[in-house]
Formats: sequence, structure tokens, C-alpha cells
Amino acid sequence: MTDLETIAADLYAGPPGDFVSSRNVRAKEAADADLAARIRELRKPSVSAWVVNVFARERAQQLAQALRLADELREAQEDVDAVTLARLTRERRALTNRLAADAAALATARGERVTAATLDAVQRTITAAFFDASAAAAVASGRLVHELEPAAEFPLDLDAVVGGGVPRPSDAPPVRVDEVTARRELRTAQSALHDAEQAHARAGRDLATADREVRDAANRAAQAEARIVQLEAELSAARATVGPLRDAVTAAEDRQAQAADRAATTERAVGEGRRALDRLTGGSA
Repeated sequence: MTDLETIAADLYAGPPGDFVSSRNVRAKEAADADLAARIRELRKPSVSAWVVNVFARERAQQLAQALRLADELREAQEDVDAVTLARLTRERRALTNRLAADAAALATARGERVTAATLDAVQRTITAAFFDASAAAAVASGRLVHELEPAAEFPLDLDAVVGGGVPRPSDAPPVRVDEVTARRELRTAQSALHDAEQAHARAGRDLATADREVRDAANRAAQAEARIVQLEAELSAARATVGPLRDAVTAAEDRQAQAADRAATTERAVGEGRRALDRLTGGSA
């Protein structure tokens, strides 16, 4: 960092009520007139910007991790499904609220009062850092002059929002190429696992349906087979009774023939008897 950036970082994280007096002291202590003039040009930060600056100074590692996640979220918006993106958005919102609360706690510990409006401005500023790399660099610099808005036009005019010079790339938390690659590969693997789990769940449901269909078909087949056994038993019993019934029919037919013969014989005897009686009576009977 240059002398101006170092001095600005100290001033922007110092007690806000002492900013002007501390700035003037540092200007008087400057080694040359040009540096002194540039120090005097530093604008006093808003309360919300000061809260963010304190957090960036005292929780640099925590902020760096959050901003790396912000990089991942910006990448994720381009290549994940809606469900995953919604989950990442919820995680970002929760992380933003947690970071803002931590920043407010640091400010309170320094004796400053953080109102609800200030906390809201801190949350908006951190959210803006999650949406844009230039906003992330401004937040990480610890030299914010005023709060940022998530809906602002990006990239930011860093000269307007950062005191003591435009943040250099080193001011923003670096993300190693191998780290980015590893995270991208992890997301790809997680997405593939998610797809495989969904396919497995669908296959499980299909298998359960097929199992039910097999059980239903097996039950119907067993019922049909039982009915066949029952019908075969009834057929066997019917076949067992048909022989005696046929013998009974034959015997009845024999008796019928015998009775017919006797009827014919007796009929002839009746005729002969009538004719004999007619002869004896002269036909008067």
C-alpha cells in the first residue's frame, strides 16, 4: 500500500467523531506537501461506511472468505439450475445478515451506536459486494466513504466511493486459480450427484410401482389357478356320477320296453275277449 492508502485506511477505521482532527494531524505529519494535500482531501465516511471499514480491517480473513463465496455465486448464476440457485441465494442472504451483524457488534464494542437504518445500509453494502467485483474491492479496501447499493450501476466509480485512491487488485482477497478450478469441479460433482440421486429416486419409485404390479398380477393368477382346480374337481365329480345315471337310463328304457310289450299283449287279449263276447251275445253286449 502507498503512504496515502495506509494513512487513509487508518483514518477510515478510526473513531468517526475524530476523523477530521485525526486527518488534520496526519496531514501536518506528512513528509511532503503533495501527500499532505491529498490527505486533507479525504472525505469523512458515513457511519455505515465506517462500520464496514472497521469490519474489513479487523475481520479481513472472514471478509475474504465471504467475498470468495461471492465470486462463486456470481459464477453459479450462469450454470446451475433454478433450485440450486435459490438455495445459494438464501445462503448469500443469511451470510450477508451474519456479516452485517458481526460488523455492527464490532462498532458497538468501540462505543458507537448502530441504528436499524445503519445496519440496513451495512447489509446493502455487503450485498453489493456479493454482486460485483468492483464493489467487493471497495469493501475489502477498508476505505469506503459511503454505503453501496446492490441495485447500483456496476462497475463502480471507485474514486467516488473509496478514499485514498482506487483499490488495487491486491486489496481484494485473491482467489487462486487452482482454488477456483477445485470449486468449479466440486460444483460439477455436486450437480452430477444431485442428478444421480434424482434419477435413483425416480428409479426407486418405478421399481416400487413394478413390484406392486407384479404382486397384483401374481394374486390374480393364483386366484385363476385356484378356480381351475375347483372347476376340475367339480368336473371330476360330475364324470363320476354320469355312469350310474346312464345305467339307470338303460334299465328304465328296458322296463319301458317290457311294459310296452305287456301293454300290447293285453291290448290284443282285450280285443279278442270283446270279439268272443260279441259272438256269444250276438253283438248285443
